[in-house]
Amino acid sequence: MPPVYLYIPNIIGYFRIIINFIAFVVCYSNKALFAILYFIIFVLDGVDGWFAWKFNQASTFGAVLDMVTDRVSTACLLALLSQFYRPGLVFLILLGLDITSHWFQMYSSFLSGKTSHKDVKHTGIWLLKLYYGY
Repeated sequence: MPPVYLYIPNIIGYFRIIINFIAFVVCYSNKALFAILYFIIFVLDGVDGWFAWKFNQASTFGAVLDMVTDRVSTACLLALLSQFYRPGLVFLILLGLDITSHWFQMYSSFLSGKTSHKDVKHTGIWLLKLYYGY
C-alpha cells in the first residue's frame, strides 16, 4: 500500500485544488470555462469517493482533504455569487452555515472514532443520510 499522501483519491483531491484555483482565476474573464471547470470539480468529488471505496483507500487525511477542498470550492463560489447578486449577505450567511455545519460534523465524527465525517450509517438523522447518500 502506498503512503496515504499518494492514495488515488488524494491525488484526485490535489487535482481538484489545482482546477479550483484555475477556475477562480478565470471566473471573471471566461464564465463558460469557469462553469466547465467547476463542473469537473463537482464530478471529481464523487469520483474520489468511489476510488476510496473501490481500492480501500479511505483515510482520515483523505476525508479532511475532501472536506476542506469542498469547503474552499463552495466558499469561492458563494463569494463570487455575492459579487453578482444582491443582497450578497445571503450568500455570505450560507457560506458561514456551510463551513460551520461541516466543521462540527467532521469534528464530532472524528471524536467518535470514525475515519470520515460522511459515515452516517448508524445515525437516526435522516437528513444527514439523504445528504451523504445512505
